[in-house]
Amino acid sequence: MKISCNKTDLEGVINVVQKAIPAKTTYPILEGILMKAEGDCIKLVANNLEMAIECKLNANISEEGEVVIDSKLFGEIIRRMPDSEVYMEEKNENITISCNKSRFNIKGNKAGSFPVIPELKKDNPLKVCKAVIRDMIRQIIFCVGEDKNRPILTGVNIEAKNGILSFVAIDGYRLALKRYAIEDESTNISIVVPGKTLNEIGKILEPVEDEMEIYIEENQVMFDMGNIKVVSRLLEGEYINYESVIPEEYESRVRINKKDFLDSIERASILALGENTRYPINIKLELEKIFISTNTPIGNSIDEILTEVDGNEMEIKFNPRYFIEALRVIEEEYVDVLFSSDIGPCVMKSVDKDTFLYIVLPLRK
Repeated sequence: MKISCNKTDLEGVINVVQKAIPAKTTYPILEGILMKAEGDCIKLVANNLEMAIECKLNANISEEGEVVIDSKLFGEIIRRMPDSEVYMEEKNENITISCNKSRFNIKGNKAGSFPVIPELKKDNPLKVCKAVIRDMIRQIIFCVGEDKNRPILTGVNIEAKNGILSFVAIDGYRLALKRYAIEDESTNISIVVPGKTLNEIGKILEPVEDEMEIYIEENQVMFDMGNIKVVSRLLEGEYINYESVIPEEYESRVRINKKDFLDSIERASILALGENTRYPINIKLELEKIFISTNTPIGNSIDEILTEVDGNEMEIKFNPRYFIEALRVIEEEYVDVLFSSDIGPCVMKSVDKDTFLYIVLPLRK
């Protein structure tokens, strides 16, 4: 194999595929990147057996071939090379990497021992704008569960029906739901994608209007972003019926400026969220204002926000982090905050459009 390509471009695709390199593994081959030179491009692949990432890069290819290179070593070598053309040559798994007056000779591994990425049938793809998927992931990913005893909640439920694409994440204490209208009303899917996979996809995607395609087959899903493809296993099992969790009736409703609400909770969290301690915030509803306060062994604070409160007065305690993480990704100027009771869940939703919804459970009194 003999190739040459731009150093910056090569470094970029290495950084992408490295997201699928396992932190720990009993299979040394998985610590490598498969590099295949064919036609007018090189293909880099990493695979941790749960998620695989494939990137293509245009290159000058004098001789085709393939080899597996240690990911950490490869990435570090390319990162420290001068910003110029990189030349690579492989023979009998011996690899020479050179750039200007710098040269490395390293050992590789046979490509035949590298796990093959599952081939999915490219039938009936779900086509969505890359920027939309990126934003949907960003607005729900923090609610993905981490409890290995409830593995289904470590994933994101992706649904498409009646022209609405929904991403749902639940961790047992809160719920995040993001919706987007799609053109194809006939698409009907419901899958659970590992949260780790979607988190990496969210980092890869650029906020551009180009379309990407999503393919599903049995227990696999592929996110085709053009020169980058991510294939992941799906989580098995039935996801929680999240619609049954959303309260139908509320005792009180507050329409509030999102920034004012977030700023007040963040101020209270200065005392509530210490390095080794966690204290609740207290939200108190009165006729034309709400109070956000906290009381801890090191001090207390109170914030008053003037706003219209529709419904009953009440007082309720919450984990401030659950509100902060949701409010930080809400882009609207105002948000509706709905309280079902002083012991029931709180709902935050969009004012005019049914585009997002967050549920936060209160702390016990």
